Amino acid sequence: PTPPCILVTGGCGYIGSHTIVCLLNSPVKYSVVVLDNLANSSRVSLDRVAEITGLKDKPDELKSRLVFHEVDMCDKDAMRKVFEQSPKFDACIHFAGLKAVGESVEMPLSYYENNLVGTFILMRLMEEFGCRNIVFSSSATVYGAQDTMPITEESIVGLGITNAYGRTKYMLEEILKDFYKSSALAAESAANNGRTYDANQKWNITLLRYFNPSGAHPSGLIGEDPNGPPNNLMPYVSQVAVGRREFLTVFGDDYDTIDGTGVRDYIHVMDLAAGHLSAIEYMTKKDGGTFTFNLGTGNGYSVLQMVKAMEKACGHEIKYKVGLRRDGDIATCYADCALAKQELGWEAKLGLDEMCRDLWCWQQKNPNGFSSSS
Repeated sequence: PTPPCILVTGGCGYIGSHTIVCLLNSPVKYSVVVLDNLANSSRVSLDRVAEITGLKDKPDELKSRLVFHEVDMCDKDAMRKVFEQSPKFDACIHFAGLKAVGESVEMPLSYYENNLVGTFILMRLMEEFGCRNIVFSSSATVYGAQDTMPITEESIVGLGITNAYGRTKYMLEEILKDFYKSSALAAESAANNGRTYDANQKWNITLLRYFNPSGAHPSGLIGEDPNGPPNNLMPYVSQVAVGRREFLTVFGDDYDTIDGTGVRDYIHVMDLAAGHLSAIEYMTKKDGGTFTFNLGTGNGYSVLQMVKAMEKACGHEIKYKVGLRRDGDIATCYADCALAKQELGWEAKLGLDEMCRDLWCWQQKNPNGFSSSS
């Protein structure tokens, strides 16, 4: 039998590229078709993926197992061409989307249009071409501001989300659940009318709610390469460490936490990537359904704890100044990941030291991200 083919949207990005490494290195021997419009990512990441996986030296295998299409998901015709030209997809991992929280507040229509419409086009094509397994990149932002920690999958979602980015994730989760219901009804109606309804016509939809991805592949060949000033703590800290930025601004040091700074659940990107493979394997055993999992470590670390861990990794002091709290920030946020362990057999294995070590390795080798090599 031919090995399964996985469609990865947004595959040149941070989490996408690391997940593709796991797919290509898996004993299952997945082949991967990547879609990306390169709006916030670099084509170089896939060359590095080929290097890490050893496919760079096997041009024939590379050509068949890692195919790239520079396509905007909102371009219906270009998307259709990808489906027509590709082998039948066994599953899709849907990473693509605009994701800068601050920018989403400034230009909400672009965020709603891009993240929602692109997903509608994708789902219609998947349905038409008979690929009915999707892993959706969701986010802990769907939980809004929670009063009780840790956050479980049963925690309320959709309330207190402070930005358009988070709302697109919440909306898409709800839309995907509605879509699943409609497919289940179609199966039921077929059965009632004596028509056979092919089992693999039932949809499996897995929503993965990421907490705070950090770190990089241990080779230092791929990592997080934000356009402009980073929106996330750790890439900012590493840019200060490497001398690209003068100091870090810590937003508030008067929270009710261990040292007054915000506490978050940081997860190594390689652990997160592995979670996507677990989700794909999990869906092959399922006969339709929607499944939701938190992917985090279950531990919270403060901003200053992260800075100290990065100082340890890079061997020198990292300058920071304390500023005002940011609107919409909460004191503490960390995950309960028991369900992913129980159902997917997945858990985070890497800790703070590995995250900072690998992030520093990436930052040192690529002080200006991928642009220094393209």
